[in-house]
Amino acid sequence: MAGKGSNSVQLRHYNERVVLDAVRRFGEASKAEIARFAHLTPPAVAGIVDSLVAAGYLSENGKRFGERGQPSALYRLADDGAYAIGVHIGRRAMDAILINFSGGTVAFETHEYDHPDPKSIRDLGEGTISRFKSLLGEEKLTRLVGIGISAPYFIGGWDAELGFPSDVQMAWRNFDLRSHFSETLGLPVFIENDASAAAVAELVYGLGKEFSDFLHVSLTTFVGAGLVLDGTLQTGPNGNTAAYGPFPVTHSNLNSVPKPAGRFEVLLHRASIYTLVHHLRHNGFPIIRVRDLDPMPEAARLLVAEWQDDCADALAQAIIGTIAVVDLETVVIDGLLPEPLLLDTVERVRLRFSEMLPPGLIPPKITAGALGARGSALGASLLPIYSMFGPDTGVLMKKGLDKKPLMIGSEYGRRSS
Repeated sequence: MAGKGSNSVQLRHYNERVVLDAVRRFGEASKAEIARFAHLTPPAVAGIVDSLVAAGYLSENGKRFGERGQPSALYRLADDGAYAIGVHIGRRAMDAILINFSGGTVAFETHEYDHPDPKSIRDLGEGTISRFKSLLGEEKLTRLVGIGISAPYFIGGWDAELGFPSDVQMAWRNFDLRSHFSETLGLPVFIENDASAAAVAELVYGLGKEFSDFLHVSLTTFVGAGLVLDGTLQTGPNGNTAAYGPFPVTHSNLNSVPKPAGRFEVLLHRASIYTLVHHLRHNGFPIIRVRDLDPMPEAARLLVAEWQDDCADALAQAIIGTIAVVDLETVVIDGLLPEPLLLDTVERVRLRFSEMLPPGLIPPKITAGALGARGSALGASLLPIYSMFGPDTGVLMKKGLDKKPLMIGSEYGRRSS
């Protein structure tokens, strides 16, 4: 997890990014702690820290007493050092967040819809971003570094499951989000898969501070995942890494899920929120959004438990398949479920996993995430921050995506989330 700096003058800008990364990871740190993390000499770090304070990116945050010598000055990221906007385009709602340099939420909006047609998304996005820019004011607006967008690849697809109109599916095939928002708003735009973006948020603000190798599973409309190894988000040459939706599992036991034609089911049909909602409706319990299950209606309890057990069984299979190929410290499960329901579901996954684990595999820790529904939008907002201030821009962005338009409704990078 430690940075690799250099005392070469030619790499000063890189070293500045390493110093900022150290402070972001620690929350607050002394110059000596930063030097040890970055493998830089104390004089080099002292000069960099002082320059970053002068530039408004770091601020002194008191002193640490009780150690040998003089009290150590502590430094933290300056809230006003930079701002970024994250927009998560989901299949049922759009979330938008404005964060400051230290990761604090300045503003947040959510907008629900029946289906995400490109024109509505464009109008909602432009309106929200305009309000965020007005909120910043003229002076702070100069420190707005960009917009990150997270969305499921092939967002208009899976019409059999969600019933999107055919014209919506076709519209997404020719709509380039990056070009549109870059042209209309004049800010750098970065795009990432929504499950990967949620993993990015976990990496920076969640268990990524404790673990450097983990799988982040997003229980959203369609299940998805993001893989982090050695503190770096993995995506693969085709965007298939941790594409959990199509992962083959055994048949579902739910009476609401038709038996597949082949030998296997896909994880998407067993561990997705749409499956839970459909199961409730199929069995006579009306529900529109999963948040209607907090608090849990007594009439829905048994049906929800049926889905939880079916979901846990399928996830346990997928996790075992994953750790047989990739050694992991932990598996984080998060998403749209209300917190009590999420915690109970994760416990069922742990139990089913322990029952199913074959000999010869060392189990990872399985735990619930803490970022919830905001994870994908928060991860999206980090894309411009890390592009400008991160020591390795490849950590959070796919190689090559800046070389060609990304049609998230196209066949390119088709994965479920």
